[in-house]
Amino acid sequence: MTGLTLVAVKLLVGFIGLVAVINISGKGNLAPRSATDAVQNYVLGGIIGGVIYNDDIGVTQLVLILIIWLGLVVAFRELKKHSIPFKEIIDGKALTIVRDGHINIKNCKRAKLSASELSFKLRSEKIYSVLDVKRVILEQNGEFIIVKEGEEKPRYPLITDGQVHDDILDLIGHDRVWLKGIMQDNGYRYFKEVFLCEYDSGNMVFVGYKEKKDSFRQRLIRKRSKQ
Repeated sequence: MTGLTLVAVKLLVGFIGLVAVINISGKGNLAPRSATDAVQNYVLGGIIGGVIYNDDIGVTQLVLILIIWLGLVVAFRELKKHSIPFKEIIDGKALTIVRDGHINIKNCKRAKLSASELSFKLRSEKIYSVLDVKRVILEQNGEFIIVKEGEEKPRYPLITDGQVHDDILDLIGHDRVWLKGIMQDNGYRYFKEVFLCEYDSGNMVFVGYKEKKDSFRQRLIRKRSKQ
């Protein structure tokens, strides 16, 4: 194959590879939600764009390159899913910028966030004094979570995919010993048995990999269904 036919075949292979990545990752689209997502998109564009017009690289080589790239994408996704330290190294971690009216200067410097940028963000939420803020959390994707004084506490994920979020435990003033005690009271012996644990205004919701029938969780579900 030569000329436009080869370009068309390579483009088709690239399109199939793109669809495969979207389906395997389960994201539904390629909109970046983290640093690795953005890098993956850049690499994919470089692979397809650089190979399509290079006659020295055939279709077989393109397929092999896409398979290697897809393998790396899946490997990184699984590592981030099952290892919070690895995820924090790759994507960074959520930073508490303001806590109970006090600005964390160290975290502002880590996030490269200036005082004027923080003030502008608060003003855009109609907050004109940092003393009126209970929490400001900067997520990994650059989004701000702002909780005003007197507002109901948002839901906090304490456990996701069997991994404990120690920074969030510290945020609500508890530790792993406290969490494990409540977890064991609800029929879970190990953190890895829990798919998701949420802290919501003093209530705890556990979702295990294996369905649990404990009355505590059922009572919370009934309570929520009435709201």
